[in-house]
This record gives sequence, C-alpha cells and structure tokens, in this order.
Amino acid sequence: MKQIYTVAGMTCNGCRTSVEDQLNALPDVINASVVLETSEANIEMSKHIPLEKLQQELSDKYSISEKNIFNTSSKIKTEVKSDLQQLFPLFLIFGYIIIAAILLNIKPWNLNGFMLDFMGLFYVVFSFFKLLDLKGFPESFKMYDPLAKLVPFYGWIYPFIEATLGVMFLMRIEIPIALIITLVVLGITTIGVTKTLLNKKTIQCACLGTALKLPMTKATFIENSIMIVMAIVMLIKTYN
Repeated sequence: MKQIYTVAGMTCNGCRTSVEDQLNALPDVINASVVLETSEANIEMSKHIPLEKLQQELSDKYSISEKNIFNTSSKIKTEVKSDLQQLFPLFLIFGYIIIAAILLNIKPWNLNGFMLDFMGLFYVVFSFFKLLDLKGFPESFKMYDPLAKLVPFYGWIYPFIEATLGVMFLMRIEIPIALIITLVVLGITTIGVTKTLLNKKTIQCACLGTALKLPMTKATFIENSIMIVMAIVMLIKTYN
C-alpha cells in the first residue's frame, strides 16, 4: 500500500535526504521518497504504519501528517504563485540595501561610494542568511554552482568569502582585489544559474541560504548580473 504524507520542517536537500533515510529505516517501509519542493513523502509500506510511529522515527525538527485530499486543490492554488510573490523576500532585502546605500552617500552624492556600499551590504546581508544554516547551505548550493559541485568544501567556506568581501567593500580595503574576487566567484555561480534556467530545472535557490525557500528564477540571474556589472564598472574606473 502507498500513502502520501506532508512533512514540515525541511529547509534543504540535506533535510530531504535525512527524512528519506529515517523513513526507509522502518522495517515495514518498502520505499520512501521525499520531495522537498512540495514537502511531501510518498511511502510504500507492506502494512499500515501508524502516524505516531512515523513521527517517532523522525527527529524533533520534522513533523509528519497525513495529506488531506480534500485540501489538494487549495494547496495547489497556494503553491502556484507568481515569481514576484515567491521572490518578495529577495526584492524586499534588495530594497533595504539600495535605500541604505543611498542614505550613506546622498550628502554629497557619491556614485562610487553608493556602488561600493551596495556591494558591501549585499555581501554582508546575504552571508548572514547563509550562515543561519551552515550545514544545509552547501547541499543546496552545490545543486547549481559548478565549483561547489566539484569541491564540496567550497560550499562550506562560501558564506565566509561573502562576509569577508562585504567588510572589504564597506571598509574600503583592497577594493581592486575584492572586485576581481567578485567577478570570479559570482561569474562561476552565474554560469551554474544560467545552465539551470536553460534546462528548466526546478530547484531551490541558495542565495539567501535555506532559511527562505526561494525558487531558482531569472531574478537570481539578474541579482548576480547586477553585482558583476558593478564590479566591472568599478574596475574600469580604478584603472583609468
């Protein structure tokens, strides 16, 4: 017999794998597969397993419940959101960063200062969200970043690289070096993002870590492109 359950508390592919392994460890489970995007667990079992037993098998981080078929249509409507609705947290954070960078350079207006502060705040804020779940972030990041896929350790140090770059931009420390690192780091990530978009894969974006479940969309590409363009402009101004 097969049954579909809803699993709450999963934030990354590491969580998905953990839940899957814990459910498959039950003697009466033939096969359990978990889908992170829909928070669903499809369990094939030799005999009915009480919900309480399934919950006992999972760690306290996760909660499992039977899927209510009567609410399927409403759930689908909830999940089918526009890109703008799903990415609202990202746009909101971008708005705050832009406003802060403007206020720091408005009297007198300094375009170069604005771009440096924008890049610094961008890195500091985005690294903060990644560090909230340092264990889960590398798993999500390597789903689309080519270097993180080849060198898993890179995913672990990436949030610290962002935090360091943020401090360098805000404190005006070795700006040319920070700009070059930005081009390399974000260039690699953008290649992976572009491939994901072209292949039309549905995966979770790790730009804000795993704290916020954001889909991989064109906004992710645009976000990286803005930083790359700013880095190129600042490098040109530095060496002219």
